[in-house]
Amino acid sequence: MPTPPPTGPLVTRDSLAEGLRSLGVQPGETLLVHSSLSALGWVNGGAVTVVLGLLDALGPDGTLVVPTQTGDLSDPALWSNPPVPEEWWAAIRATMPAYDPLVTPSRGVGVIPETVRTWPGAHRSAHPQTSFAALGPRAAALVDGHAPDCRLGERSPLAQLERTGARVLLLGAGFDACTSFHLAEYRIPTPLVEVGRPAPGGAWETVPEVSITSDRFDELGHDFERDRPVVRGRVGAADARLFPVADAVAYAERWLPVHRPREEGLFAPARPAPRRRP
Repeated sequence: MPTPPPTGPLVTRDSLAEGLRSLGVQPGETLLVHSSLSALGWVNGGAVTVVLGLLDALGPDGTLVVPTQTGDLSDPALWSNPPVPEEWWAAIRATMPAYDPLVTPSRGVGVIPETVRTWPGAHRSAHPQTSFAALGPRAAALVDGHAPDCRLGERSPLAQLERTGARVLLLGAGFDACTSFHLAEYRIPTPLVEVGRPAPGGAWETVPEVSITSDRFDELGHDFERDRPVVRGRVGAADARLFPVADAVAYAERWLPVHRPREEGLFAPARPAPRRRP
């Protein structure tokens, strides 16, 4: 069958930057972006065009931050999409390459964050499973100091983004992708879990971590934008939302203990690792 023609709208670097400015993105600000390339329409130049448009809207004094998570650097015993045979687990743990911020690709967060990660001048944080990458004058200050035993808490870039007045841009992504909500999980009574991952030198290490999950983040986001000022609009074909990191964290701190209490059992050890490519 012939390939169907692309659906629009046609998105260019200039039209994307103009759409972001119309939404309310300000030159010089710091923006944490969660994105979906396919939601934007037909983007001439793909992810590179999106990054260029974001940088144009932010200007030379602005800073772009994206999640560059690597959930596949995790214990194969927890993999479920798909699982692997139990008899493989020991060999996988013994041979899995350790995290290297310069070469380890992001996984499960989309092509736009991976494009930022490899952009000239990008800085990337040191956490082996929940890193962030950033471009701009505040990039290094935001991602440096990401503690290896603090995925998304007080010693992660999320807390730095909150303190410095950064905003979140959901660009074709839903509230289930909003990592800022996870910072609230570190500020309410939450169980600790043992998290396994590869370590430098071919070792396997296990560290205690706060249990995090995105369960019910879509409901949390629905209530958040009902009760708090969230800028909404469209960029290309994508629904877009813009709001302060600090507002999202503060709202989640109040919402989670009421709507997702510990006894529900929803504080899972970790999000299941993404499907591994053969």
